[in-house]
Amino acid sequence: MSAGTLQPLLRRVAETQRAAVEFTLDGRPAQALEGDTVLTAVLTQGAQLRRNEFSHEPRAGFCLMGACQDCWIATAEGARLRACSTFIAPGMALLSGGGH
Repeated sequence: MSAGTLQPLLRRVAETQRAAVEFTLDGRPAQALEGDTVLTAVLTQGAQLRRNEFSHEPRAGFCLMGACQDCWIATAEGARLRACSTFIAPGMALLSGGGH
C-alpha cells in the first residue's frame, strides 16, 4: 500500500494561503504548500513517509532535525533525501516504497 492511499497522518490547520507546489508521490499527482518540508508534504498525503528497508515497518520520521536517518525518502531519479530538512520543490518525484 502506498503512502497516498492511507489516511493522512497530518492535517493542515493553518497557513493554508501559501502558494501550491505540485509534486508526485509514487507516480500520483500530489500537492503541498510552498515552504513545506518533504516530510510535511508526504504526511499530508498519507500515513507514512516510507517503509523500513529491513523490517518493512512504516516510518514517518523520528527526530525531525536531520540526525536520526529515519526520514530518508527516495526520488524517482534514485537519490535519497532527508525529508525533515529538505523543502518540497515543484516537480519533485518521490517514492515511498509502499506497494513495491
